[in-house]
Amino acid sequence: MRNRKFSRYAPPLAVAGVLALALSACGGGGGGGTSGGGQSSGGLSGDAANNLDGRGPITYVQGKDNSNVVRPLVDKWNAAHPNEKVTFKEQSDQADQQHDDLVQHFQAKDANYDVVDVDVVWTAEFAAKGWLQPLKDKTTIDTSAMLPATVKTATYGGTLYAAPQTSDGGLLYYRKDLVPNPPKTWDEMMGMCSIAKQNNIGCYAGQFQKYEGLTVNASEAINSFGGKIVDDQGKAAVNSPEAKTGLGKLVDAFKSGNIPQEAITYQEEQGRTAFQDGKLMFLRNWPYVYNIVNKTDGSSKVADKFGIAPLPGKDGPGASSLGGHNIAMSVYSKNKATALDFMKFMTSEETEKFYATQGSLAPVLGSLYTDKDLTAKLAYLPVLKTSIENAVPRPVSPYYPAVTKAVQDNAYSALKGEKSVDQALSDMQSAIDAAAK
Repeated sequence: MRNRKFSRYAPPLAVAGVLALALSACGGGGGGGTSGGGQSSGGLSGDAANNLDGRGPITYVQGKDNSNVVRPLVDKWNAAHPNEKVTFKEQSDQADQQHDDLVQHFQAKDANYDVVDVDVVWTAEFAAKGWLQPLKDKTTIDTSAMLPATVKTATYGGTLYAAPQTSDGGLLYYRKDLVPNPPKTWDEMMGMCSIAKQNNIGCYAGQFQKYEGLTVNASEAINSFGGKIVDDQGKAAVNSPEAKTGLGKLVDAFKSGNIPQEAITYQEEQGRTAFQDGKLMFLRNWPYVYNIVNKTDGSSKVADKFGIAPLPGKDGPGASSLGGHNIAMSVYSKNKATALDFMKFMTSEETEKFYATQGSLAPVLGSLYTDKDLTAKLAYLPVLKTSIENAVPRPVSPYYPAVTKAVQDNAYSALKGEKSVDQALSDMQSAIDAAAK
């Protein structure tokens, strides 16, 4: 997410040091789409779909620009394109409000929402409803240099409907003064928890409060051990032995105390605060934490004492939940040629570098993760690339709000010991099935 105040729809790479934000997991809400083809009601309508040559002023719609990333880019574009100026329509800092605002204007076939910023979880939903211009033929955008995982989030039914703009992935923060070499697997990490106990601190925490961040963490546990919440057709697939193993790892860690009991209340910021106060040995969080804990916040007790690593999984790097945003063209725009050029500008290498340095936003171009200038400023980039390359999108479903609620409610009950893992997964499966009926 682009430095917005996250809600139940949440995403994730916030500007380092922007402590006023209520950070949560990157990501989406309001629904996703299935991976199948076709379009539902509200699909491409003749004139709107085929008007590909129009040029003139356009409007770009995005959530609150707290890090001042968008305005300098729009100013730069407008200086070079006086006859095709872009007006920036800034939404609120609440992700659910951003989503609902886009839905309202798409349903009204508003031609003034030319180019829009969409959470990776929303892309399939909007494409399925026929609101986004397919990026093919005359509207093709070259994605060959982009990380494949980011391109997948912008693709629906085999067609590209948006351009990857920024990405995000989870990282493991660890106390390198206590654990010189980070764990490569979950079981290895749990085996190190005796070191935390010897130092009278908590071992591991993530985001376990009942909100979107819990969907992220539960999904990562399930995916890392070979399970799925929904299958490739968007149908419930969570009641499996693999999912049981993954969710069971979190439940067992709570039971043993390797995850401290207070972590059941943690969102991003509570975990970050606990880690920087020296109360945790391991923390799963987003890249925004790096600069705050290391440089920005002078109260940190672990500055220069921590390292970063990929999330540990079953046999190696775990499956992070993939965050980020895509940029898309409304099918109702009347100036699609200008919209396309602006989208290319907003995903160019120069712009992607600006996202990283100005807003701590993860680039989608693979080459930038080894760029010497960028890695000198953002040391976590090579590790973040590994995270993104192993990332799995959150459940892709046209009923995403119901899916994420099912995950949150039942995972939370299992973590609190109110349900067995078997019962939680069975109920999760039933709730997801019911949402599709």
